[in-house]
Amino acid sequence: MLVLSRQRDETIMIGDDIEITIVDIRGDKVRLGICAPTRIAVHRKEVYDAIKSENERASRMNDADLASLAQTIRPGPARPAASTKAHGLIAEPGKTRSSA
Repeated sequence: MLVLSRQRDETIMIGDDIEITIVDIRGDKVRLGICAPTRIAVHRKEVYDAIKSENERASRMNDADLASLAQTIRPGPARPAASTKAHGLIAEPGKTRSSA
């Protein structure tokens, strides 16, 4: 871990895109201002951990979830092969092939 000392209104750069500025110091609390591109998520550690935990929980499926999903998914009717229709071998009703 890199440890840096900064005073109020001083900034730390992370790469070319992220600036961390010491905004205020009151007792044992430090207020930080963070400028970062919107593609980079910035969260307090406890919020990040809660988001990560919830995403992991939501990504797991239990047997009841799978059974419920299996009840809603049914195969559809058989269709002609897409490759033969795409090559013009099967004429659509009411249409004729014209030669170029």
